[in-house]
Parts: sequence; structure tokens; C-alpha cells
Amino acid sequence: MMPLFAVICRDHPGKLQTRLDTRESHLAFLGAQPGVKLAGPLVENGQPCGSLLVVEGDGLTEVKEWAAQDPYNAAGLFASVEVIEWKKVIG
Repeated sequence: MMPLFAVICRDHPGKLQTRLDTRESHLAFLGAQPGVKLAGPLVENGQPCGSLLVVEGDGLTEVKEWAAQDPYNAAGLFASVEVIEWKKVIG
């Protein structure tokens, strides 16, 4: 079994329209990656403000390189992207 990684992305404030405009490309990108185990938006005050993904990968460098190609990232939506190894304990 390959290691799991959490990809934690925070949006730039005021970029909701960028998120909406790029959503279809973002979902297609995620759908093309067989290692994506969980994905969804972070929500604050009822509005998306980032993304959380759990992905399977060969290593930290590979997952960081993959995350950098996300259409949301290319559109300038993310203020920050953190990738860290994650270990499933429950669920």
C-alpha cells in the first residue's frame, strides 16, 4: 500500500469567482488521478475557502508536483498549499 498525503489548500480572500470559474477543470483533474481518496472544499461562513484532499502517492515530492498542477493553483486561487504525509487510523 502506498503512503497517504493530506493536501491542504487555502484560497486567497475574495477569489470565490475564480473557484467557481475553474471548478469543472479542477474536478476533471482530480478525476483523472486514481490516487485521490477524498476531496472537498473547506468552508467558512457557508462559503468555500480552500480544499482538503487525501491522496495516495509514491512520495512527498511526487504529490507536491502533482498538486502544483491543479487548475485551481494555476488560476491563482490558492494562497497556500501544504502537503504532508497522513496516516489513516479510523474510518
